[in-house]
Amino acid sequence: MRKLTTLISLLAVLCYADIAYSQTKKLPPIGLFDLDFTLQWQRGDQQAINRAWDYPHTLASLQGIVNRNMPQLYVLLVKNGNADIDRYWWSKYRAPGKWLAGRDTVVYKTVVDVISAYKKQIKGAVVYDPAVAATSNLASSVAGVEDLIVVRYDTDPQSLYSQTITRGPKIPVRISFINKDGSSLFTGRGTIPGTTRASSGLAKNDAYLWFLEKYMKTGKVNTKYGAYYIDQQWLKNPGAAGRNHHTLTNHDFFISRKGFFFDLSPWADEAATDDPSQTPGTDVNTLKELLLTAYNQNKGKAYAYLGGFPPWAFKYTKHAKGSHEDVATEWEYSRIISAYNAFKDADAIGYGALANASFWQHFPLKKEYKQDWVTKEQLTKKGYLNTDGKIDYKGRNFIIFYVGDYDASSWLSQTTPTLWDDQNRGKLPLMWSISPVLAERVPMAMDYRRESATANDYFAAADNGAGYLMPGMLQAPRPLSGLPDGLDAWAAHNKPYYKQWGLTITGFIIDGQAPGLNQKGLDAYASFSPNGIIPQKVPLTLLHGNMPVLRSDADVNEDPVQAAKNIVDRVHKRGIPFHWFRNILKSPTWYVKVMEEVKKLDPTIELLAAPDFFELYRTYLKENPDAAQGKIR
Repeated sequence: MRKLTTLISLLAVLCYADIAYSQTKKLPPIGLFDLDFTLQWQRGDQQAINRAWDYPHTLASLQGIVNRNMPQLYVLLVKNGNADIDRYWWSKYRAPGKWLAGRDTVVYKTVVDVISAYKKQIKGAVVYDPAVAATSNLASSVAGVEDLIVVRYDTDPQSLYSQTITRGPKIPVRISFINKDGSSLFTGRGTIPGTTRASSGLAKNDAYLWFLEKYMKTGKVNTKYGAYYIDQQWLKNPGAAGRNHHTLTNHDFFISRKGFFFDLSPWADEAATDDPSQTPGTDVNTLKELLLTAYNQNKGKAYAYLGGFPPWAFKYTKHAKGSHEDVATEWEYSRIISAYNAFKDADAIGYGALANASFWQHFPLKKEYKQDWVTKEQLTKKGYLNTDGKIDYKGRNFIIFYVGDYDASSWLSQTTPTLWDDQNRGKLPLMWSISPVLAERVPMAMDYRRESATANDYFAAADNGAGYLMPGMLQAPRPLSGLPDGLDAWAAHNKPYYKQWGLTITGFIIDGQAPGLNQKGLDAYASFSPNGIIPQKVPLTLLHGNMPVLRSDADVNEDPVQAAKNIVDRVHKRGIPFHWFRNILKSPTWYVKVMEEVKKLDPTIELLAAPDFFELYRTYLKENPDAAQGKIR
């Protein structure tokens, strides 16, 4: 019998290999290019810094075009400490029997070689103006719509412009944001070129308004996708964050989807720090106009998926001589986009760089990734319920960790080898809170985490569901935009993601500066997150219909000894036996050490698996009417 089982298994493997080969044998070889050298620049070497910007930007635009319909071009760039992220994912799925096992590869030595190899798949170039920083984002927007690679204007003989436009493959310039005499197309004076619209008085804003009039309002853009990434002002202060935080390799996915790009301040009370001559609020008014146009194009039903994050280390905060803090800037941006039915995939500085999403978007996912919920019988066997079905909580305190923050594709990709692959994962029950919308850009990371999960790894949605927005801004009457209520559309957006990924819990809801959830807002979450939500602006405890609601508590991110002290202190001060703690990018080893310290201080504190925690909490609420009705403070 054992031999027969072995034979059947071998045949299954051979069959899978044959299918994999048949699926890949007709595909072209994958082009591979190593961009590591662009990270090796030194301060003061402007030519090397220019290469660090120009090469990733141009190749990201090329990837966006050639990877749109099939995965053809892969680059190596992103690092996280000693972890070589792009090589990590490449090696994992080049292994025998994996997705890329049957594909041939061609390794290119120069950027010019890569562009020459794919020249027939592009229609030319869009050239942008180094004197008007916003035109770098403008070029990325146009690139996706027109199938053009982006090239920064630079007549230096060693520049990429000289190598690809005036020499080498001589890519034809189809669109230029520079006049023939080398002067800027956008000047902030008169009428915006090619339109009947009066200038805003600023070259930066005119560039975006030009795109709005020529491309967005005419329906040429896929307004379901947008991207908030720093423009070429990065060249003036490249050391403000990690060397890959030009985030240019993040552009490829949004170019492949023909989306729009922007870099605008969210603050109405001060001039943008990169354009201090402007009237306060000019940037945010331009942003609102872009978002409103996207809302109208999407008919108020589809939510706009916005990659990126305010570039706080470079602009719009106290780091750049502004008056606002980093988190306040994050929340203000979130508040604004939420008012226009948009959410972010939050590539925040720290782990914000992501490459090859246009390539990985073709990764084959399963139709569903199911997760089991706990039963009353199981909770009774575990000793949490009495034989009469009532919760046994006297003298006990139950805690759960919000294992985050995984609301960004870049963060999920970069932390898989450094945190998820930790040798101590599986020793404790952990609620990994990951936004299911990240499957758009890093499906391989989502699939791998499910495939390699232990019985102690349970998945919930990160803030605030299938995308990071502030749901209170969806509720009518809507501040800022005055648009109709967006809750039904938000529920409709979330349901297929939650179903595919087997999610029934939303591990955290960031209300920020938005209104808290009202009755309709809670109803919306109950429709797709029936087993629990953790908002900021609700009563301490609440049972909404059958959905347990618990107000968020503390962030705990210190060393394990101090973290344990903080946890025990919070547990003793809170008058209920259920406690939630948020942790940001902590390893399973950290959690093991924390719980060892917690047990030393208070053995009554128990870390539960997510289904056990929320089902017990629901039972507690049903047994305690005051708690269920939000009367406990």
